[in-house]
Amino acid sequence: LGDASDGMDKRVGGIDNKIASLDKELKGYKDKLKTTKNPAAKKQIQKRAMDVLKRKRMYEKQRDQVQAQQFNVDQAQFNIESAKATVSTVAAMKQANSELKGMMKKDLNIDDVDDITDDLADLMYDMDEINEALGQNFATPEDIDEADLEAELDMLDDELEEDLAETETPSYLQEPQLPAQPTGLPGVQVPAEEEALNA
Repeated sequence: LGDASDGMDKRVGGIDNKIASLDKELKGYKDKLKTTKNPAAKKQIQKRAMDVLKRKRMYEKQRDQVQAQQFNVDQAQFNIESAKATVSTVAAMKQANSELKGMMKKDLNIDDVDDITDDLADLMYDMDEINEALGQNFATPEDIDEADLEAELDMLDDELEEDLAETETPSYLQEPQLPAQPTGLPGVQVPAEEEALNA
């Protein structure tokens, strides 16, 4: 089919060359018709131009037929190639299906998979228990009551407050006793009435 298509393509190319040559010949006749004044000569040129035009139409028809045949050949070739590709695809799928079935029977037993997942679950449970055991606080006995701990903490707070209250502040750290408002400037006599108001 490929060789037939190539041969038809060459035939179409040869016909196109003939049509192009006839077009060139027709153009020459058209130019002569414009310049010819003699009616008899003009009629003879028209006859020759008509013959060339008929030959051109015939070649165009042949070209269309060959192109239609070439299209059918190309379509058949495409269908054959598509069928071959489909056959190859189906064969590959059959082979893959056969290999997968063999692997499922030999290497992928569902019971074995279930056993593996169960073992993994057991191992994870054991690891959780081990981690929980390693994370225990050995310094705190389990029999201590939280209420007892809170009561002891309150007693420690009371003792700390008593210790702070009994501690005397040195004289150099005590704040001096200053009047709330200045009563006057040094060396200035304050009237008795104003001093009484400030008091």
